[in-house]
Amino acid sequence: MRPTLTAIYEEHYEYVWRTLLRLGVRDAEDAAQNVFLVAHRKLSTFDPTRPIRPWLFGIAFNVARETRRKASERYERAIGSNGDSIGDVIGDLHSSDASRLEAAQLVHVALAEVEESRRAVFVLYELDQEPMKEVADALGIPLNTAYSSLRRARQEFCDAVERLGGR
Repeated sequence: MRPTLTAIYEEHYEYVWRTLLRLGVRDAEDAAQNVFLVAHRKLSTFDPTRPIRPWLFGIAFNVARETRRKASERYERAIGSNGDSIGDVIGDLHSSDASRLEAAQLVHVALAEVEESRRAVFVLYELDQEPMKEVADALGIPLNTAYSSLRRARQEFCDAVERLGGR
């Protein structure tokens, strides 16, 4: 059975809002509303046998890209690997003396350092923990391209964290 827009909104608004922040959108509340407007228009094309979050992410990714394209200011980018896994980097941030808020801010600034299309793969796979097949399908890219983008995004993220003094 196809979910209603109201049910989708109530269950996934926070996820969409958080995703937009991760994608570098400053006014995530307005952009989230745009995501649900697009979702409303495309709801008839949603396959209810598939997970909804990757579908919503794909819409959020496009809304974020369009929001940035229209904005005169871009999300602030910080300036500046040692081969650690992304889990090690994020784990170290949470276990350090920095507050959770500082760690979250560092993650968001470091995410802004990752190229846009690779950031989408990174967020869906690493942070949302979606299977790579769902990531590739949601973004409309080949599976091998998704894996390659993830590898490069991990490197860019780790480099940014190191430059920003998070390690």
